[in-house]
Amino acid sequence: MPRADNLLSLGLGERDRLNKELGGGIPRGSIVLIEGDYGAGKSAISQRFSYGLVEEGASVTLMSTELTVRGFIDQMHSLEYDVVKPLLNEELLFLHADFDSGGAFSDDDGERKELLKRLMNADAMWRSDVVFLDTFDAIFRNDPTFEALVRKNEERQAALEIISFFREIISQGKVVVLTVDPSAVDDDAIGPFRSIADVFIQLEMIEVGNDIRRQINVKRFAGMGEQVGDTIGFSVRSGTGIVIESRSVA
Repeated sequence: MPRADNLLSLGLGERDRLNKELGGGIPRGSIVLIEGDYGAGKSAISQRFSYGLVEEGASVTLMSTELTVRGFIDQMHSLEYDVVKPLLNEELLFLHADFDSGGAFSDDDGERKELLKRLMNADAMWRSDVVFLDTFDAIFRNDPTFEALVRKNEERQAALEIISFFREIISQGKVVVLTVDPSAVDDDAIGPFRSIADVFIQLEMIEVGNDIRRQINVKRFAGMGEQVGDTIGFSVRSGTGIVIESRSVA
């Protein structure tokens, strides 16, 4: 069992049981993959992780392909996660990946940029203890270099190049968290990330009568602390944030 100081606590023990359900935190030096269809709660879980980590003293970078800075602050405010102070203190760095209406990441001349290359060269974003890329599939789907490899059926090669960069980052004890919508990307592209993820979580929505229930399915958790729940029910509530509903046995 790893030492507690090798785990980055997700905090908020007084508010929800998420950190306890996930064994006391995320192991340093790990790649975390969070998969889920649209609406399953990927962004909400990323936001909860981010806020809890910052509250526990970790530095965090969160890049979103969907939210602007204003949208992020409003969203966090609605969940009662007050991020204004961490943003001002530079404990939390929020970045918006601004795709144009055609889904391309462009500069002022409208030229498509190699987003993944730019990300890898953006030293400031990788200085944090934990870096979230939400949603990661949108980033590589809209990268022209990756697209060119996909056209040649070389998705796996493209993924492996990105993975080698992530491995270099986590060798410094940092954590990289990727959120992915599996319905938006080919299995050949996402497969390598599933294989190498130290922590692999699938978010699922289940219809129960007229209700939609969300759950966290823990598929892999290398370097876990205490026992980690296989299946953790949760909801996202305005004014409250993430609420752990129950632990059930799948």
